[in-house]
Amino acid sequence: MEKAPNMDAYIATFPASTQKLLQSMRKLIHQMAPDATETISYAMPAFKQKKMLVYFAAYQYHIGFYPGAATIHHFKKEIATYKHAKGSVQFPLTQPLPLELIKDMVAFKLKNMK
Repeated sequence: MEKAPNMDAYIATFPASTQKLLQSMRKLIHQMAPDATETISYAMPAFKQKKMLVYFAAYQYHIGFYPGAATIHHFKKEIATYKHAKGSVQFPLTQPLPLELIKDMVAFKLKNMK
């Protein structure tokens, strides 16, 4: 995929059902971090508040959420049922987004940003 110039253009490249999930995540992050700015970094939508806050991206079967290694480690019990790696977690497109979990992860990241 070619790098999108902004978050709207990125989201528009996906099917309507995926767009809805991406917009839900976008809205939630805005609510949690109203001072954060939207950007595209590593060809993914991202939010920056002095430093990079979180990234997210859509794929064929999941939404990838990238809050960083410390946040993933802190929430390892809560994300145990999802495929995850050192700094990311995958939310399947076939399930509703776990908005409360995402909210808690963004709050943790905001609290612990240095």
